[in-house]
Amino acid sequence: MVLLGRKREQAQIEALIAEAKDGRSASLVIRGEPGIGKSALLGHADQLAEGLQRLHGTGIETEAELPFAALHLLLRPTLDRIGALPAPQTRALEGAFGLATAPPDRFLIGLAALSLLTELAEDGPLLVLVDDAQWMDRSSAEALLFTARRLHSEGIALLFAARDTFHAPGVPELRLNGLDRQAASDLLREHTPGLGPAVRERILATSGGNPLALIELPRVPDALPDVQEPLPLPRRIQEAYEARIAVLPPDTQTMLLVAALDDAGDLDVVVRAAGKLGVGAGALGPAERAGFLSTAGGRLSFGHPLMRTAAARRAAYGERVTVHHALAGALNDDQDADRRAWHLAAAVTGRDEPIAAALEQAADRARERAGHAAAAAALERAARLTPTLAERARRLALAAEAAAEAGALEHAQILADQVRRLGDDPLTLARLAGLRGRIAFDRGNVHDAHRILLDGAASIADVDRKEAALILLDAVRNAWYLSDPAAVAEAAARLAELPLTPEDGMDGFVRAARAMADFLAGDLDRALPPFRELIAVAVAVPTGMTALRISVCSLAGISGDFDNGLAIAQSVIEECRAEGMAGLLSLGQVVLAIHQMYLGRFRDAIATATEGRQLATDIGQTHRIAHFESAMAMVAAVQGREQDCRELAERTIAHHEAHPVATIVGWAEWALGLLDLGQGRFEAALERFEAAALGPLRHQIMPIYFAPDQIEAAVRLGLPDRAAEPLTRFESWATAARHPWADAVLHRCRALLAHDEEEAQQHWEQAARSHAEANRPYERARTDLLHGEWLRRARRRNESRTRLRAALETFDRVDAAPWAERARAELRAAGETVAPGAPDLIALLSPQELQVVRLAATGATNRKIAAQLFLSPRTVSHHLYRAFPKLGVTTRTELARLDLV
Repeated sequence: MVLLGRKREQAQIEALIAEAKDGRSASLVIRGEPGIGKSALLGHADQLAEGLQRLHGTGIETEAELPFAALHLLLRPTLDRIGALPAPQTRALEGAFGLATAPPDRFLIGLAALSLLTELAEDGPLLVLVDDAQWMDRSSAEALLFTARRLHSEGIALLFAARDTFHAPGVPELRLNGLDRQAASDLLREHTPGLGPAVRERILATSGGNPLALIELPRVPDALPDVQEPLPLPRRIQEAYEARIAVLPPDTQTMLLVAALDDAGDLDVVVRAAGKLGVGAGALGPAERAGFLSTAGGRLSFGHPLMRTAAARRAAYGERVTVHHALAGALNDDQDADRRAWHLAAAVTGRDEPIAAALEQAADRARERAGHAAAAAALERAARLTPTLAERARRLALAAEAAAEAGALEHAQILADQVRRLGDDPLTLARLAGLRGRIAFDRGNVHDAHRILLDGAASIADVDRKEAALILLDAVRNAWYLSDPAAVAEAAARLAELPLTPEDGMDGFVRAARAMADFLAGDLDRALPPFRELIAVAVAVPTGMTALRISVCSLAGISGDFDNGLAIAQSVIEECRAEGMAGLLSLGQVVLAIHQMYLGRFRDAIATATEGRQLATDIGQTHRIAHFESAMAMVAAVQGREQDCRELAERTIAHHEAHPVATIVGWAEWALGLLDLGQGRFEAALERFEAAALGPLRHQIMPIYFAPDQIEAAVRLGLPDRAAEPLTRFESWATAARHPWADAVLHRCRALLAHDEEEAQQHWEQAARSHAEANRPYERARTDLLHGEWLRRARRRNESRTRLRAALETFDRVDAAPWAERARAELRAAGETVAPGAPDLIALLSPQELQVVRLAATGATNRKIAAQLFLSPRTVSHHLYRAFPKLGVTTRTELARLDLV
């Protein structure tokens, strides 16, 4: 198939399909205005894929409010393969398509779609074509874009054709512009050879090179506007279609209107609805012959979306109302309840409680299928039809919540504002307080969010104490992110004043809130014991209460209990992977990466953060991306990757400027200071640590944890006076925390500041004893390095070499290059010849290759690994293929004999 003027675009699509035939995957959005040739390029791809498996889907404008309608249309031919997917994914797709009642995770549905396409691709390369993607329902679009971003080595080519309103971040794009004059002239001559020169020039000028305009406008010359009064090009084409419809028989015009207002292309429904209007099936013939409709495969489809628009637009309002009534009457099965409700809503001219109730029921069903955008639309329309103000406000509040769940925060804010103007029911307004607080927080208005939450809780404290408590917990958490002691204390005090009972199950939360206020106020002796109690409870709970266990894991990071925090985080992630909870998985990965970082398991931290960042990117969690990048900046600092560290940290700091969340930016500031310290830029390191300790972070845990680095920088500059304050800061926390590793680091700091050799020796010895009880090899290596330097300066070279060798071994193992280089330099100064370190094979693996290899070493199959890592089995196979030569192995069984830590 040759498309005039599209050689470059055709070549790009041909290359994409060739990659699929070679077992690689790719996705592409073909973007442009109506009629520009997007569908023609999809048709070209379809012809090229002769012999390949193919799936065809399309977005239908009138189906945009039906959850997963477009995804179901696309995947319907493959549903017999659903049973081959991991159980959580099977349940997710069945729930999305209304085949089961299990409520699916909306992110898991995207993974299930990827797995289903991958399952199909096992039989050979697969081409997936989605036309009019801008009209897909939001749920389907999210699932398919998630799939598109995670394609790798499955042999799948996924092409979308869409207008500019279709947002597809992370997916490559091919933009179509108008044909050049030569190609436009050739196309016009091919389809309308007998045009006179004046009309030809007018059409060429008017069309702007739009292929559909070049084909359609000459058919109805009177529909062309005067050149002096130009209309937008799609409108010109639409008017040309309207003129062509106007000359069709009246019954055919009615049949076209019924087809245009139908939302599923169901031929039987359209014919039955037309029959209620006195129009027989024979009216389809002229529409088919004129190229407006196709009835192939028992489904009705328009030759072009603008034909549907033209058929609906030219009808009077009363005609459309009559047709919607007829369509509602033709949809009499229970499975058509949602479509029937929407048609009735389109036909009603005033308030109507029964129809509003039917739409609310449709919204409930949409929510059960994770169709939050569809639920929001149904509830908003239901509210407009609701006669009473209080009930209207309730439905609008539900619509606002659903819109927020769908990620449409701006629209959720508009709906919430409308609710506040409509009614004064305290429960409804309080429900909205949590939503409005979340929206304000996401917009960066964190102080506004706090006040909204406090006011919302106060408004229902006497009506619903538990709901008030939940709102106040949100206020505590938001104020914690602000690092605002007064705000946390205020919210915690209000929470404590509520007349809660043991049956409310809030006692632990109240104590935790009070403890968070105590921590920010500096009262560590009161703050840490409640944290320890909650950690012990979370360790004892292997499953369930996932979000709560993640929060407790964060408390473990604050109290320094990294071993238990790591165990909780790992159990949470195992549960999220097993159940396919993608939304919570990325949050669990944040806390896991941070605990791995603290424990010196830097490769693990990078692997976790890399996977988590990609997942957070795929599902639009911008705050989480910043969290991951701040942790990655810390690891880059330890490893001496200066450019990576600065880029990651600066992005995190820029995010903080727009969204002032102190807990995110803390690691970025620490990372930049640690980078300077590792590179020997002690003055820059000290100044950064001092500034960070006095800034927004001053009440958070990071200034406590970087205090030893700040002390080291001051000592190396010969400025012990500037180490006094950070020593007090760390000492007060370490005394309250009671962890061996903290005691070891505290003695290290005291040794650096000791007044004489005997005092220093005592602290070095105590540091070594405490390190022996702890599980923090990197911190122990830092102590060994400083102790070894001290011993060498004291001319105790033999003893110094023992410490320095131990430090070097650890630094090499964790790839802490600047610190390893310093240990080597000290060893050389102590008179020891230092051989280069043995090559580290694990360091040759990418983070994802390392994850795949570790799971493969346990005996897990590719399919099980894929389900855990939210990949396809073929991508897993690709990673193993690349990893084996790097590790010097040829079989999976050899992996079990390697040290992959």
